[in-house]
Amino acid sequence: MEKLDSKEVKKRVQAYKDEMLTRLDKLVAINSVMGEAKENAPFGEKPLEALNVALDMLKEDGFETANVDNYAGYAQMGQGDEVIGVIGHLDVVPAKKSDGWDTDPFTMVEKDGTLYGRGVSDDKGAVVASMIAMKVIKDMGIPVNKRVRLIMGTNEENGSKCLEHYVEKEGHVDYGFTPDGDFPAIYGEKGILQGGYVSKKTNIIDIEGGTVANAVPGKVTVKVSAGSYSSEKLDKFFKENKIPYTVENNGDVDTIEVTGVAAHASTPTLGVNAISYLLVGLKNADFSDAFVDFYCTHFGLETNGAMMGADLKDEYGDLTLNCGVISMKDGVIEGTVDIRFPVTLSTKEVLDHMKDHMEDENGKVSFDTQVEPLFFAPDSALVSSLYEAYVDVTGDKENKPMVIGGGTYAKEINNTIAFGCAFPGYDYRIHNTNEWVKIDELLLQAEIYVHGIIKLLSI
Repeated sequence: MEKLDSKEVKKRVQAYKDEMLTRLDKLVAINSVMGEAKENAPFGEKPLEALNVALDMLKEDGFETANVDNYAGYAQMGQGDEVIGVIGHLDVVPAKKSDGWDTDPFTMVEKDGTLYGRGVSDDKGAVVASMIAMKVIKDMGIPVNKRVRLIMGTNEENGSKCLEHYVEKEGHVDYGFTPDGDFPAIYGEKGILQGGYVSKKTNIIDIEGGTVANAVPGKVTVKVSAGSYSSEKLDKFFKENKIPYTVENNGDVDTIEVTGVAAHASTPTLGVNAISYLLVGLKNADFSDAFVDFYCTHFGLETNGAMMGADLKDEYGDLTLNCGVISMKDGVIEGTVDIRFPVTLSTKEVLDHMKDHMEDENGKVSFDTQVEPLFFAPDSALVSSLYEAYVDVTGDKENKPMVIGGGTYAKEINNTIAFGCAFPGYDYRIHNTNEWVKIDELLLQAEIYVHGIIKLLSI
């Protein structure tokens, strides 16, 4: 295959800037958080709406499109038996302005060259950049000796059942990337254990906090009996740890609200867990409670699994643990636990380390989702080809391919790694308030994806 003209690619991508922004604006405006399953809408009406809008865009571009039973869809170009996949998602995690957004999260806002809105980074922005990459390849008349598919799912944030269904119907890809991670490339993803805990007894009246299991909770509210804890000690604990909180008294009941900092569950140290600080704060304030004792001896403020006997690490990274959502029903407290563990370990090995810490007289922990790690050799054709594409466009040789704690579509489909969309050194506030991306970076993404697709065609 002829050497790609980088200047021509850049010129053509830049010419699509306005169209890129128009497309992203339309997609961000759809609140595609997972909803109630309905007939012909397995993940709710809004994720399906986002899928149909995206497919319409690509059909108008002249690509062959297909809707795979409203779970996922794709646009395709090229010929041949082999398939190159670019696999993104159109669903998003929950967001509302009252969470602390400066703007309506489902109205894309541009300020000084930066876009704000839910999904501008994760992952609608990357999907639109991938659309532009497909258009540029088509416009340039580059020979496509394999089928290139832009595959778009609608359930990545809640289990990736969309891609599972796609694979059942359409099969795997020969090589691919998902623009839902980090540049310059990701050759390993930690294993995942997800489950929860349940209380056996508690004096707490009510408690609610967090939004999704795979995010550090930014807010929690608890109701306890007035006078059941030391107000002075609670205030001292929160002030020492710089944790915003409020207490509202209503007769015999105090309502305490704690504000933390949201972050992705794979990087819990970047956030401040409101649930953990609330419960540890109550413990420090002499609140006598079996469930609080359970939480503080199994999780506490730690994010490395040490209290569960799972402070594990390898040369590629450490184990992380996040308690994301908590609620109460009929006097029983339930919460979620999300663990990301090193790529050289198995789910069985991690569970063996925790087996003596799963239950006591005050509560119980269990894990119903177990996902093994993903790992490719850093010098494999897949990893090295995509890394070369990144370097060709950016000139950045300092940052190297890596292992991450986040789980992507790469675990659900063969011969695929995460490649983009996040550039090194930035926190795009993914799964957080005021999610953002620079317009110039979206254009740069599209350039890199053009080069990446062409490299995979040459393997």
